Amino acid sequence: MNAVPQLRQHIRDEMSKVVVGQDELRDQCLIALLCRGHVLLEGVPGIAKTLTVKALSRLMRLGFQRVQCTSDLMPADIVGTNILNMATSTFQLHPGPVFTDLLLVDEVNRMPPRTQAALLECMEEHQVTIDGKGYPLSSFFTVFATQNPIEFEGTYPLPEAQLDRFLLKLRVTYPAVRDEIQLLANVQNGFESRELDKIPLVPIESDLLEQAQRQVKSVTVEEALFSYIVQIVRRTRDWPSLSLGASPRAAVSLMAVSKAQAALDGRDYVIPDDVKASSRPVLRHRIMLRPEADLEGVTPDQVVEDVLRAVEVPK
Repeated sequence: MNAVPQLRQHIRDEMSKVVVGQDELRDQCLIALLCRGHVLLEGVPGIAKTLTVKALSRLMRLGFQRVQCTSDLMPADIVGTNILNMATSTFQLHPGPVFTDLLLVDEVNRMPPRTQAALLECMEEHQVTIDGKGYPLSSFFTVFATQNPIEFEGTYPLPEAQLDRFLLKLRVTYPAVRDEIQLLANVQNGFESRELDKIPLVPIESDLLEQAQRQVKSVTVEEALFSYIVQIVRRTRDWPSLSLGASPRAAVSLMAVSKAQAALDGRDYVIPDDVKASSRPVLRHRIMLRPEADLEGVTPDQVVEDVLRAVEVPK
């Protein structure tokens, strides 16, 4: 189990040249890549969400595309369209930004529902269908979608079907005081986030990510932990303050992220603490509060913590 810790250390060392602090954001984004899953990033503007994803693409030797979502964005703007070539009288595919490795969908909840739906097939099937023909996407295709938690005017809340396709939902917070001071020092010394290409980042070895992904898949999960994961997910379905519990896909995601968490810690087996650490980012967007619980100020994270306390931990 050396590829995953090696990858984590490399990303940590190189990312520190670009992003100050945000250690949890960096590690959770790495987990998503190891599990081949998608990420919903929730946080206010200006806290390095875009910069983190762009830096990851460079470090991982992966392609990067960005979509700025607006209320008039059409599905063809995301997946692409066929355009008539007048010279040959044939239609040729003009690929959209989904034909990449890492796709940053900025302010995803500003897309109208029809355009949001265009992402569903991409995220679940790793392919797009244009004029009845399927086109495969990159094996590394990963969506990093951002949304602002405090601005709701002119937005379209993501439906449960789409939320369930995100492996993780990460709440990106403000940096610590020392990190914010260090950020100012870096800028004073010449750091410019808009000139990322000029920063001497050392990319990983070409096959290290694939090695790490294979190692995560090989992590052992004991049968007792199967039951533990399923009990956690099933308890959300009859929890008093919830109107919607987590799906079976959530159980699969929780096991996958727990395996990645174990691998990051240098282990080839999962322990209950891995499941606990993975529960909030995996489940917080897959459960729906009852209106009365929402009015009382209950949060999804609080519910997940209560569920974890209610489920017996295997010995």
